[in-house]
Amino acid sequence: MVTHISTTPFGRRPMTLAQMASQAGAKAIDRTTAVPKWQAFRDITEARDAIGATDRSLAILNALLSFHRDDELSGEGGLVVFPSNEQLIRRANGMSSATLRRHLSVLVTCGLVIRRDSPNGKRFARKGEGGEIELAYGFDLAPIVARADEFKQLAAAVQAERKAYRLVKERLTICRRDIVKMIDAGLNEEVPGDWRRFQARYEAAVGRLPRTASRQLLEAVADELENIWAEVHQLLETFVKSQDLNANESHSERHIQNSNPDSHSTDETERGLGLQKEASSSAERDDNVRSLPKRDLPLGMVLDACPEILNMARGAQIRTWRDFVAAAELARPHMGVSPSAWQEAVQVMGPEKAAITIAAMLQRTDQINSQGGYLRNLTDRARNGQFSVWPMVMALLRARLDAKASQNAGKSPGKETARRDELTGSSKSAEISEALRLSMKRKGWD
Repeated sequence: MVTHISTTPFGRRPMTLAQMASQAGAKAIDRTTAVPKWQAFRDITEARDAIGATDRSLAILNALLSFHRDDELSGEGGLVVFPSNEQLIRRANGMSSATLRRHLSVLVTCGLVIRRDSPNGKRFARKGEGGEIELAYGFDLAPIVARADEFKQLAAAVQAERKAYRLVKERLTICRRDIVKMIDAGLNEEVPGDWRRFQARYEAAVGRLPRTASRQLLEAVADELENIWAEVHQLLETFVKSQDLNANESHSERHIQNSNPDSHSTDETERGLGLQKEASSSAERDDNVRSLPKRDLPLGMVLDACPEILNMARGAQIRTWRDFVAAAELARPHMGVSPSAWQEAVQVMGPEKAAITIAAMLQRTDQINSQGGYLRNLTDRARNGQFSVWPMVMALLRARLDAKASQNAGKSPGKETARRDELTGSSKSAEISEALRLSMKRKGWD
């Protein structure tokens, strides 16, 4: 006699299409398939959020698995366990009956078990003549076998996400520590740079972090902090290199520095020009281009020295050298520089240095009679190895720092104290500006 297998729950519990799908998947499993039940349980525990299971429901599933005698769940063996509620409560650490029923429903809804209810809702097994179980009413564990590979993949994805989250937090912590300590080093060692701007960018990035942040947000903030780190690190590294080069050149080539003090041009387009001294004092007049730093200027330092170029940029923002060159190309026609003069400068100097030269000229455009002629003159010098953008940028940066120092000198004590706390947190801003000016003078940038 064939016994009908129950597919619907007992009593008032409704039947859903999800339960039908779970039963169809359980029916389609290969009978030779065997799954280690405790490994499957660990995978389910790992991926419980994706599956929709709760901690209490997993405690009940653990108890149900313990009623299955074999270590493996196999389609050949019986996968229906039929413990009473009292037995489940004892093995589920004594939870209440109402809690047990509620989380058993969660297991069914998640598709982890299937109800095989008897006509009266009781759980029991009917044995045959040989003592073997012919029919059992209770909870069918077949969905665990059918979805074992799915649970394994979900667990691996959760572990990978957890690892990525841990790594981005480590990366974020290291970036924050490095930036704070490098900014402190730049202030303490009197390195020229707009450290207030770096500090403001750092605080703005960190301020976006809530108490609990997603991995995507952490990665976005970490990328932004790494950009700040790269600029600060390059600024400090360039300053260290320049100190070493200046020290070596002052010892071995002092006679070259003083060999031709009056060799700079008196071209009409540069007569009375403030940038003439800045652009050529260290490069042509002293014939000492070799004593200048060989590394490229940091973008942050150039923007500190030439803030007017920001008005030419789209959105008044420059984040990369490509943005900087694009802003210089937009500024060129407003300055009266012909396309041919710009192309020649780009070919000789390179696009970035040509853009730096345009930005420096724009910063003091009122002091240049013929900006196109001045750019061609600098291009000729660069072609002969007699021009570098370093002295030009450093002179503009020094002028800005001197102007800030003069403004701070006329402030009241109360305002000066507030300015001191805002800029450095420990030193007076006027003292910092004066110290930077003296340091630049000692290093040959004056």
